[in-house]
Amino acid sequence: MKLRIGLGIDVHQLTEGRKMVVGGIEIPHTKGPLGHSDGDTLIHAICDAMLGAANMRDIGYHFPDNSDEFDGIDSKIILKKTVDLIRGKGFEINNIDSSICLQRPKVKSFIPQMQQTLANVCGIDVDDISIKATTTEKLGFEGREEGMSAYAVVLLQKD
Repeated sequence: MKLRIGLGIDVHQLTEGRKMVVGGIEIPHTKGPLGHSDGDTLIHAICDAMLGAANMRDIGYHFPDNSDEFDGIDSKIILKKTVDLIRGKGFEINNIDSSICLQRPKVKSFIPQMQQTLANVCGIDVDDISIKATTTEKLGFEGREEGMSAYAVVLLQKD
């Protein structure tokens, strides 16, 4: 069995008038991530981690932000397509470990729903997806509520 680890990082500016979409679900808030798609920072980091582990470049290569095809797209669709890409290369997801960094809104109570949503899209057990959330103690762009970031590590296996 071959194991491969990938790291994904994503950052999005927060702006008024956008939906706050994190981990495939909408969370009530006055701001949301600015992006060509729905701006789901967590899903984008997970996709980059998967693509990196499979040595398949990055999310921007497969889903360019200057393509009308992906304008406003639900990031769960991008995640599903990414899972299909890595499975096409013979990989399966062993587990996902991720962190969301944002000052507000507090997302802790939404994590189980995010885990279930991502598990359903990826076709894996909910226990194989870890999501943590943290503030930056009011430091940096996350702390000033100007943006958010997400980090993900994915372990893929190939028999």
